[in-house]
Formats: sequence, structure tokens, C-alpha cells
Amino acid sequence: MKAVVSLFNRIMQRYLPDPFLFVVILTFAVFGLGLIFTESSPYQMVQFWGGGFWGLLTFSMQMVLVLVTGHVLASSRIFKKGLGSLAGLAKSPGQAIILVTVISILASLINWGFGLVIGALFAKELAKKVKNVDYRLLIASAYTGFIVWHGGISGSIPLTIATAGHFSEDLIGIIPTDQTIFAFFNIAIILGIFIIMPIVNRMMMPSREDTVAVDPALLEEDQPAAAIEQAALTPADRLENSKILSMLIGIFGLVFLFYYFATNGFKLNLDIVNFLFLFLGILFHGTPKQFLNATVNAVKGASGIIIQFPFYAGIMGMMTTSGLAAVMSEAFVSISNDFTFPFFAFLSAGLVNFFVPSGGGQWAVQAPVMLEAAQTLGVSIPKTAMAVAWGDAWTNLIQPFWALPALAIAGLKAKDIMGYCVLALFVSGIIISLGMLFL
Repeated sequence: MKAVVSLFNRIMQRYLPDPFLFVVILTFAVFGLGLIFTESSPYQMVQFWGGGFWGLLTFSMQMVLVLVTGHVLASSRIFKKGLGSLAGLAKSPGQAIILVTVISILASLINWGFGLVIGALFAKELAKKVKNVDYRLLIASAYTGFIVWHGGISGSIPLTIATAGHFSEDLIGIIPTDQTIFAFFNIAIILGIFIIMPIVNRMMMPSREDTVAVDPALLEEDQPAAAIEQAALTPADRLENSKILSMLIGIFGLVFLFYYFATNGFKLNLDIVNFLFLFLGILFHGTPKQFLNATVNAVKGASGIIIQFPFYAGIMGMMTTSGLAAVMSEAFVSISNDFTFPFFAFLSAGLVNFFVPSGGGQWAVQAPVMLEAAQTLGVSIPKTAMAVAWGDAWTNLIQPFWALPALAIAGLKAKDIMGYCVLALFVSGIIISLGMLFL
């Protein structure tokens, strides 16, 4: 195991470029594939790319806020104390790796944005508490928990087909979540990952001499400025340092959250997670000035998301408008039968996810092909939908698009964790494939 991980790490350190260069190379790759496998001309492919370039602006802002609000919340004394207490349960590097994987999986089952941020923040706290734990593996283990999110209660594909008015309703009707998220095969896959992945991550621990630990002092956030004498404050300064003002606006946010959960139940989405993180951050930092100082520090890590996500939107434009995504899906359908179809649907979704890293966007592209094929072969529609969902989540393990917020929080580069993630990809792929074939 250690030899294989060491090999993957050496390959990634040597050949994996910065995520921005990765998306540029991916852009040219999709451009070339579109010319080969579709009837699109070079000029048309450029048009598709430019036409889709700004298609993820809303999502990009949501992702920036996931990073910023999560970072701000984590830098508050109350939250750091809570995560620190939980991190104190780990007494050895092996226990730290297992604990961060378990917490990340549980958080990701609730909501993917919640799991992505909490996993990375908890990993940082563990790195402060546990001596001689490999920081790269710690962050990678937190990220591997992210794989279960499409099978959890915030999975975009099962929630889409359970909602009245979805675009495939005329073809498949409304599919309740007891046939997708809470189906036996899906729960079995989640349990398999929950049991096996912490063990696999623990087995990937490098030897003592190869361990890359981090100085806990480097993980400490900037400390808030000392309190200013009240007598020297101007009226504007008093407002900036007013705990009452933060409390009042914080209460506004909490009242809305109470109303939301009272009327919608425990239904989390990205906007509600951001809203929760934002107003808890305002309350926990005590004053507007301390909150804004923490925000300035948090925004520094958001540059990768801001710059790279439009390029992924351009890739999605080429994939969908040229028909390349449908061509890829049809290629897997053509070699399937009623037994192997869920497995090949899973693999096709994993491949398409490299180029269309959005669950909802990918389902819009693949659903017409996959649903028609499933009906022709007599395969379960709910299982087909979950096969696509799991494929979309699976290759996120080696897709820098989703790792950017966690990497920004951790202060690492993609190549630092991807060697571990490659092995996690193979192991989790076996678990999911067995579930799709035999359950």
C-alpha cells in the first residue's frame, strides 16, 4: 500500500500542473474531442466555449461564499474551541486519519458544501493537536469523505427527480427519495464507504521518515487587534466595535433560519448553508470590525475559484452544445445489457464529470440518453439515476474543480493530495461498482 501511494505521490508531484493550467489543458482536450467526435467546426467549438463561459457565475459566487463564510466561522474563538475539543479525541496519527474521514463523510451526507468546509477545517484542527500526522494525507482523507454527497440528503440528482415539474417528469414521473437516497443499494454503498475508506486512508499513512507534518503555529489565524480605549473611539469606531449591532443583525439571520427550518424541515441547500455560516460568523466574532477582519483573511484563498470556474463553464458549453457529452454516454450505452447497464452508466458519468463538474448540469446532459436506454433495457430508473449521481461524485476525487475550497482552507496545492486521492478513487470505485452490479 505504501509503495503504491508513494508511486502515485511521485507521479502527481512531477506531472500534475496547477489547477488553472489543468483547466486550460482540459479546455484544449475537449476542443479537440469535439472536432473528432462531433460535426462541430473549430469556429463553432469556440462559440460554444465562449457562450457557456459565464454560465456558472451564480454557482461560482456560492462556492466563494462557502469558502469565505466557512473560513470566517472557523476562525471564531467559539468554533475553534469546539473543533479543537473534537480533535482532542484523536491520540495518534492513525486515529486522526480515521476520525477526519468519518466526520467528513457524516458532514457530506448532510450537505456537500457543509462537508467540504467542515472536513478541511477539522483536518487543520487535528494537525494542531496531533503530533507527527501527515498533513497531506489528513487533508486528502477529509476530501475523500466528500464522495458520498450525491448519495446523501443533498444529492442534486435524486432531489431533482423527486421534485414536481422536473424536466424528465413526462418520461419517468416523480421518483420519491425512498427509491433513490433511502433505497437498500444506496444505503449499502454508503455503509461500505463509511467502513472501508477510513481503514484505507489509515493504511496509506507514510513511514515516519516520509511523513510531512506541519508546524501548528503556521495554521493559526491572524489574531484580532487589541481592544481600543473606548474614550478614543469616534462614533464610526464605536459602530465598528459594537457588539450590540452584531447581535441584532445576527438575531435577524437566526429568526429567518428558524422560519426556514420550521416550514421546510431539515432541508439544506447551498444558500442555506452559506446563510447559516455567515450569521453564525457575525455572532461568534462579536463585533463588525472583528468579523470584517476575519473576512479579509478568508477572501485571500478564493482566487482559484474566481478565476477557474468560468473556464469550467466554457468546457461545459462545448460538451453540451456540441453533443460531445451525449456521444460519450451513448458509447457506454452501446456496450451495455440489462445487468451491466448501471455499472456502465456509473463509469460514463465518472468520465463526463471530468468535463461537466456539476451534478445538475451533468444530469441535464446525460438524462435523455440514460433514461431512454434504461427503459429500453428494462433497468430500474431510480438505480440508473443514482448510477449517474455516484459517477458524478466518484471522479470528483481527482477533479481539482471541487478540491479548490478545501485546498484554499488547508493552504496546499492539488498535487499535494492527489496521490492519495487516486488510490481512494480505485477503492471507492470498486465499492460503488459492486453495489451497482449486485444490489
